[in-house]
Amino acid sequence: MAEKKAKKPGIKISGKKKPKPVAKKTPVPSKPKSVGKTKPAPRPKIAPPPPAKKETEEERNLRLRRLLVEKRKEILKEIINDTSRYIKGESKQLVDTALDDGDWSIVDLAEDINLKHLSSHRDDLQKLDEAIRKLNEGTYGICEDCGDEISEKRLNILPYAIYCIDCKEKREKIEEMQRREGLL
Repeated sequence: MAEKKAKKPGIKISGKKKPKPVAKKTPVPSKPKSVGKTKPAPRPKIAPPPPAKKETEEERNLRLRRLLVEKRKEILKEIINDTSRYIKGESKQLVDTALDDGDWSIVDLAEDINLKHLSSHRDDLQKLDEAIRKLNEGTYGICEDCGDEISEKRLNILPYAIYCIDCKEKREKIEEMQRREGLL
């Protein structure tokens, strides 16, 4: 006679062993198949961007004039701020606390830096005024060495550029060689 096994509610008991649970394997990336066998997925069709409106010479000059004038205003604001700080006496505090020659050298150095900064602003203003004059004459954006047009990218970064990138690099190399010869 076959023995009857006691049944527990909710659990089936059979004569066969239950397989042990196996952990699911994470997929291992397979080696890429050869390129020639698979077809690339079709690319979605994207409408081309609308053609950019060609800027007229007058619109270009107006845009460049605004750029030059804005740059000029920025420099003037910096000059006014630097000058007002100087007048208010921010450097006067240094003078009042100077006790020995070392302190006085710091005061002199601070004044020299401020004056050099103002001188640099003055030079930039002169270059911007020259660029505005050239814009009025119709010669703005033309290299003074080779006569080619200076790239828009360069003019946007340095609006008072007078040389194209190639000519400027040549000039810098010549200046570097002259400096080296002067030092030897």
